[in-house]
Amino acid sequence: MLLGCDIGSSSIKAALVDENTGEIIGSDFYPKEEAAIHAPRPGWAEQNPEEWWDNLKIAIRGALTQAGADGSEVKAIGISYQMHGLVLVDRRMQVLRPSIIWCDSRAVPYGERAFKAMGEEYTLSHLLNSPGNFTASKLAWVKEYEPQVFDNIYKIMLPGDYIAMRMTGDAVTTVSGLSEGIFWDFKTNSLSADLMKYYGFGEELIAPIKPTFGLQGELLGSIATELGLKKGTPVTYRAGDQPNNALSLNVLNPGEVAATAGTSGVVYGVNGTVNYDTLSRVNTFAHVNHTEQQTRLGVLLCINGVGIMNSWIKKNIAPEGIGYDQLNALAATVPVGSEGVSILPFGNGAERMLQNKEIGCSLHGVNFNIHHKAHLARAAQEGIVFSFKYGMDIMNEMGIDIDIIRAGNANMFLSPIFRDTLAGVTGALIELYDTNGAVGAAKGAGIGAGIYQTPEEAFASLKKLEVIEPDGLKADQYCAAYETWRECLMTKNG
Repeated sequence: MLLGCDIGSSSIKAALVDENTGEIIGSDFYPKEEAAIHAPRPGWAEQNPEEWWDNLKIAIRGALTQAGADGSEVKAIGISYQMHGLVLVDRRMQVLRPSIIWCDSRAVPYGERAFKAMGEEYTLSHLLNSPGNFTASKLAWVKEYEPQVFDNIYKIMLPGDYIAMRMTGDAVTTVSGLSEGIFWDFKTNSLSADLMKYYGFGEELIAPIKPTFGLQGELLGSIATELGLKKGTPVTYRAGDQPNNALSLNVLNPGEVAATAGTSGVVYGVNGTVNYDTLSRVNTFAHVNHTEQQTRLGVLLCINGVGIMNSWIKKNIAPEGIGYDQLNALAATVPVGSEGVSILPFGNGAERMLQNKEIGCSLHGVNFNIHHKAHLARAAQEGIVFSFKYGMDIMNEMGIDIDIIRAGNANMFLSPIFRDTLAGVTGALIELYDTNGAVGAAKGAGIGAGIYQTPEEAFASLKKLEVIEPDGLKADQYCAAYETWRECLMTKNG
């Protein structure tokens, strides 16, 4: 039995997988309602790492109860986690402040200054990204505004590093994790000495590096008791949520593409050569199977205002008490293109795809005499899809051809309008699978522990649930609606 833990910003998930059949035998998540994200100021987003830990304990025990299994049967643990977060601990491994998480935009100016000071061409060719709003820049903000906190830092961590540390007592990290924080130099294949020097960070702040797949520590006895598991159970895999989602869909080789559409939306394609977007609108990180000998880079398009846009529509505009299925049915009463209504879904902070601009959510083309709630419901979903299309065009420019999109059968991929619009406007085939991040982390643990000899063996049981083909008869309608939306974006974005 393998245990996968997925440390998300909305909830913490745990899944138990039978290593022989690949079947999920137990799973749970907590909290049951979406976890709170604290915003002390506009554009800020924080969570308490201790709450992740408390919620994980509940989720693991729930999964064990559902499976009717003894925790001593767990052979290995894998961890997936929300990317780009910053966790700071002192020498006692105590958290010094709330985690500054992925959607917090306070560090944008720090990344922009670093990008110019270090040299844009140099930065992109070595780090493959602008430092932007990523973990390194978040740490620079702490250094300036909370010097008393900064002076007490023993190690900086990503959310998954923190959870692994709580389990094993060992503070370690990975190349994939350092690359997502924009700490990794792909030319020297090492921690970026130039970035550390520019920001004034000592290298001792960085935890020792372990392989993504392999032994990263063993469960402490006291923690094993807390979790209902066995002392010494190995932690053998960790990765950020998007590389891990790609792993869970067996997306590991050049040209393969994975997508998610939860709170945020992501398209993640694998590149076999070192490349980057010259405007840094999409990001390139070390994929889970990247090595110095084998280049495997994940090109990530992230749009902050995706599922949260649809959720906002349901809470504030849809009829009282309506569920998502009913919202989709309401939206389906309106034709493709929402009869001229366009929504730019960028109301969840600065968007990397728009070069870190915060243009907000806006509504265009509304006629008070003919448009109503159904038009807004459809336009919201179309606007989300069109933001995917806009970003995927950037990925195409980098040489990633997107013919097939693999996704888990979850979140907005449950919506027929979302799926049909995405297939229609991109011309791509969409394959939906029965998997999730926690299951992917469990199978990653199996690979790291040597239970599976290859990823192909680990994912031989992956179940394809549905294939959505582009509707050629409506292709012109989807493309026309996209062009209308794109014109609105160009006007708003300058």
